[in-house]
Amino acid sequence: MRRFLPALLLVAAAGGQTRQVAITFDDLPRGGDSAKARDLESIRAMTEKLLRALGGVPTIGFVNAGRVPEIGDAGLQSILKIWLEHGADLGNHSYSHLNINQAPLAEYTADVLRGEPAVTAALGHRPVYFRHPFLLTGKDAATKRSLAEFLAQHGYRVAPVTLDDDDYVLARVYATALADDPKLAQRVKDAYVPYMESIFAFFEARSKEVAGHEIAQVLLLHTNQLNADSMPALLEMMRRRGYQFVTLDTALRDAAYRLPEEYAGTGGFSWIHRWSKTKGMAPKGEPSEPQWILDEYRKRQ
Repeated sequence: MRRFLPALLLVAAAGGQTRQVAITFDDLPRGGDSAKARDLESIRAMTEKLLRALGGVPTIGFVNAGRVPEIGDAGLQSILKIWLEHGADLGNHSYSHLNINQAPLAEYTADVLRGEPAVTAALGHRPVYFRHPFLLTGKDAATKRSLAEFLAQHGYRVAPVTLDDDDYVLARVYATALADDPKLAQRVKDAYVPYMESIFAFFEARSKEVAGHEIAQVLLLHTNQLNADSMPALLEMMRRRGYQFVTLDTALRDAAYRLPEEYAGTGGFSWIHRWSKTKGMAPKGEPSEPQWILDEYRKRQ
């Protein structure tokens, strides 16, 4: 915490308000960064490195209980135990990460319920938060309304995202390049934090345009080797930008999260974009990853 105090003091001295961010992770126990690292030992090593780097920073991980069937129920519980031992919370991300634009609503909601027992077993109680797979909330108004009603009836709070990014694209290239092209892997790692900083800068400015103030942000990351290896540098970037790390619950106390959000459609993106669309504002898109990384990602799909 001592390293963080100078950043806080600089922000206060400038007459500004301390920035806040809640760090959230999707696709536990492991995102799709590498098909070669789906064994329990690899997932455990990645998880432990990631959580050690976080060092007690508040976080929540959203679980797909059926994402890595190779490790079995016991293996999944052992990974979720590591998250809890490091002070993290857990939420439901559905069982198999269905796309609501493609699956019937009844199948999708059944998948949400199917994902719940594993998280409940780990926590000792039902999860509070649900994160929509692909950040998709309904392709039309009727689907969006029905899904929202279903989640409310089952006691879920939606976990929105404001700092949305394509970390999974860089993570896929990084993880596969570690085995066959270490120089490329290092190049991706070197590009990662600058790319993420461009995401922060964009959404900080856009939140002021949309919400009238710089909001408490909710960052979406995925559980992968790139984030495990880059977390110290990523946290340092956030500290340098004056961020205080807070829980998801604390971030959602910001008044921005009570803004009307009426977007229905096939896109999955930041709630800042959703609020802007609801207000009828002209669209602005966040920065993309470097083209050479996208080209490599397409080759490594």
